[in-house]
Amino acid sequence: MDYKFLLESILKYLDEGVLVVDCNANITFFNEPATNIAGIDLEGAIGKNILEIFPDLTPETSTFYHVLRTRKPLIEHVQTYTNYQNKRVTTVTTTIPLIEKGKLIGALEIYRSLHLVKKLSDKIISLQHELFAMHRNRKDLKGNGTSYTIEDIIGNSPSMVRLKDQIYKIADSSSPVLVLGETGTGKEMVVQSIHNAGMTRRNKPFVAQNCAAIPEALLEGIVFGTSLGSFTGAKDKPGLFELANGGTLFLDEINLMDLGLQAKLLRVLQDGVVRRVGSSETIKVDVRVIAATNEDPLKSVADRTLREDLYYRLNVISLFVPPLRERKEDIPLLVDYFIKKNNQELKKNVTGVTKDCLEMLMSYDWPGNVRQLKFAIESIMNFTEAPVIGREDLPPLIRNVHAEVQNEENGELSPSFQSSLKESVELFEKNLILSALKESRGNIAEAARLLKVPKQTLHYKIQKYGIRIEFNPN
Repeated sequence: MDYKFLLESILKYLDEGVLVVDCNANITFFNEPATNIAGIDLEGAIGKNILEIFPDLTPETSTFYHVLRTRKPLIEHVQTYTNYQNKRVTTVTTTIPLIEKGKLIGALEIYRSLHLVKKLSDKIISLQHELFAMHRNRKDLKGNGTSYTIEDIIGNSPSMVRLKDQIYKIADSSSPVLVLGETGTGKEMVVQSIHNAGMTRRNKPFVAQNCAAIPEALLEGIVFGTSLGSFTGAKDKPGLFELANGGTLFLDEINLMDLGLQAKLLRVLQDGVVRRVGSSETIKVDVRVIAATNEDPLKSVADRTLREDLYYRLNVISLFVPPLRERKEDIPLLVDYFIKKNNQELKKNVTGVTKDCLEMLMSYDWPGNVRQLKFAIESIMNFTEAPVIGREDLPPLIRNVHAEVQNEENGELSPSFQSSLKESVELFEKNLILSALKESRGNIAEAARLLKVPKQTLHYKIQKYGIRIEFNPN
């Protein structure tokens, strides 16, 4: 295979432009589609400094200079500037440092016209309408876009009893809620339970949006709506606030929302009105906003990924969903629940787990929390033919951790391994990928963001482990 020919063929049909610079921001590679965003041809670009191509940029405003200085990527960054032909253009760019053997050798930028992104935005907004309409007609949902009520929250530990009590107390309030908890603890289940426990909103829409799942350039139109003519091809489309009118809007991973959109969200929380993108008119909405984050919000405020004023506005009511390692007394209940659920779905007749198997489950810390336990039981029940799950059915990672704990208690320094390191790591990796795909409802791009790996890497891992992807709009 001639990889140079392959690369040239790929670049020929890309909608995106590609720019590569050296450590001094001088262009070493340039490829652009017919849109002519940069306003210069290949011969004219090579060797020029990036500031010569885009004359109104400075070392402080240039994405290339920023990435060369910080050695950190800029993802989906919206930028307006004057190109080489003195024409104003707006692009969505991703700029990454090029580091070879620990040494910075340059930076690469992939960019596309915002016009193309806006067309995609319009499609996504239409999809939101279709999904919401579909949710309302599904028999397995509550008729309002939800799947869970407080009865679905399994646990009798003091922390979970307290959490359920808090849900009942605040269910009919209109105050914003900030739900905190690690990935996999069940934050969306808690949020849906709040919606369904209230008398005033339970029969009204519940609309959810993961702020990390949609590029910054699209999210504003999705959340606030668009008006006719606000950009080329734009139509009058209600945003999520209008779709959720009378009900609840759940914004997950709020700390990953663009700071400018956070400011607009704060205004909606304060005034109760939204303005569609490109419109001068305001629309009154009655929406309870519930936000969630798996990161300490004070750390997000310190890192300037969450506005301090928005944090205080959302934190009127704060609920903490404890990690599974802090409520291990709930593990037997959860195991029993997941076994019964999988018996129905997989047509099995498993009655429970053995005593030593339960001991292993109790000794493990569950870094993926309830979600990891759920998928572990599901995985076991896909293979077992026995009426009871034994310790030998557990994933090697859990068995090894249990063996290490026993060795430490016995004063032994070396762990007893029942499988190789490679097998344990691969199983753990596969379970993490499955968890991310479940969380993202089969969206590979979103799952890659959750796992913090390139999408191409995730594609490779999915093929490697033979993972079957099933999209679930819930």
